[in-house]
Amino acid sequence: MDEQQAIYRLKQGDISGLEFLVHHHQVKAVRTAYLITRDLGLAEDVVQDSFLQVYRSIRGFDVARPFEPWFLRSVVNASVKMMQRSARQVEVGAKREEDESVFAELSRRVESVEAQVESVEVQNQIWDAMQKLSPRQRAVIVQRYFLEMSEKEMAEAAGSAVGTVKWMLNAARERLRGLLERSEE
Repeated sequence: MDEQQAIYRLKQGDISGLEFLVHHHQVKAVRTAYLITRDLGLAEDVVQDSFLQVYRSIRGFDVARPFEPWFLRSVVNASVKMMQRSARQVEVGAKREEDESVFAELSRRVESVEAQVESVEVQNQIWDAMQKLSPRQRAVIVQRYFLEMSEKEMAEAAGSAVGTVKWMLNAARERLRGLLERSEE
């Protein structure tokens, strides 16, 4: 069975189609939700609910479009909503920095062979900084850098203008940059 056949079966009410989709998309979906929620159990719940939503709404899915981006958009949106509902977000004031020197420095460190030892430390710094972003900020960072979505794709998923997405992404990067700079001090 391939993805198209699974979707066709699911549209016909055959649950084996959903089983195929879960098998092929669950790991990436849980990782995506976890990066936003910071809670593995909550991420797994979000993904499970998202798959159930797929089962309920698959009839409206356009088979001419790829399934994974459509599904992962629903996972991102559900993760953000869950975090907003559970009031687990960390409120942090915005600090505006113009240069991207912290990202460039972290990138240079990871590129060198000697820096592989430091890589775990760098990943921990980034992870710690991500925890301090709001769920929406984490979501745009995850969409852009983990899911590799374009700004246009992100705008379509959010139902907003590309300019709005650019603004949200810029604000999230600036906040992350400021947090990373503080962690190096």
